[in-house]
Parts: sequence; structure tokens; C-alpha cells
Amino acid sequence: MLPTREKAEELLRDGEACNPGAWAEHSRVVARCAEKIAAACGDMDPEKAYVLGLLHDIGRKFGVKHMGHIYDGYRYMTELGYDEAARICLSHSFSIQKLEDYIGKWDIVPEQQQELRQLLGELVYDDYDRLIQVCDSLAGTTVVDMEDRMADVKRRYGSYPQDKWDKNLELKVYFEKKMRQDIYTVVGRRE
Repeated sequence: MLPTREKAEELLRDGEACNPGAWAEHSRVVARCAEKIAAACGDMDPEKAYVLGLLHDIGRKFGVKHMGHIYDGYRYMTELGYDEAARICLSHSFSIQKLEDYIGKWDIVPEQQQELRQLLGELVYDDYDRLIQVCDSLAGTTVVDMEDRMADVKRRYGSYPQDKWDKNLELKVYFEKKMRQDIYTVVGRRE
């Protein structure tokens, strides 16, 4: 199940009120990019893509966390009955689909890490998982160059796994082939 666009926007506003920060605008940018790419693909639902993009970081509602935002978002969306959004809260940070590639602090207890590892291992990614992953790599608080964003993350955290870097670029090419056009043209990157 998935919330409506209006409900998703309400959930994001509530989350932003609980924990103000750039994460909320980032989520809006991801949502707009996802909607545009889905529309250009022709075989995806732009409304669903928007809602998933909007809620991918909703776990940040619960405070300044790293891996904790993935766990909190997954649990929160599950409790609300929004299983498709819960899935995206889980999958958005793992283009390689392994917990060990997480960039940031492991700020959840080992039992929660094991739960995420198991849930992640059970997923079979679809184009919505891939779409939010690629859009997350294209978005700061505006649309940015993917390689610049990954380089910025590498500078801030000290590393960026090469397999994850390569996978993000592969996802970009995947969606460009589906759309038959440049991803930055579709999302409207500002120079």
C-alpha cells in the first residue's frame, strides 16, 4: 500500500517539523526527479514515483541519524501500513544491496543491523527501487551532477565504495536507455 500524494506531503511536513533540516528539501527534489523520470520511461507510474521519492528519507523525522534513519523510516512506514514506502526507506541507500556498503555511521544496535541485513537480502529490486536510488544520487537540495554528489559524500565521509559509485552510474545509464534521453535533460538540472 502507498499513501496518496497529499498524505505523503503531509507526512513529510510533519517530519520536517519534528526535525528541521535540508533532508526535507532533498526529499522533495528526489520526488520531482522520480516523477519526471517515471513519466519519461512510459512504463512507470509517475505518481507512485513521486510519493516514494518524497518518503525515502522519512526516518529522518526521528532525529539526526545515519543508518538509523533507514531503520526508523522502514519501521514507521510499516506501522502506518505503507509497505511500498517502507521498502523504499530500506532500499534507497543500497544500490549494491548489501549493508556493508553503507556510507555513514552505523548508529543502530547489532540486532537492528541484522534485521536490516535480512530484510535487504530478501528484496528483489524493481525499477522503483532503482529509480529512487538514482534520484537520491542526483539530488542535494537541488538537482546536482551525480559524480559531483558522490565526490562530495566521499569528501565528507572519507570513502565511497567503488562498486556503489559504479552501480549509480550504471543506474543512470539504465534509465537514460529507458527514456531514450539524457537524465539531466529530463530532471532539469540547473547549471
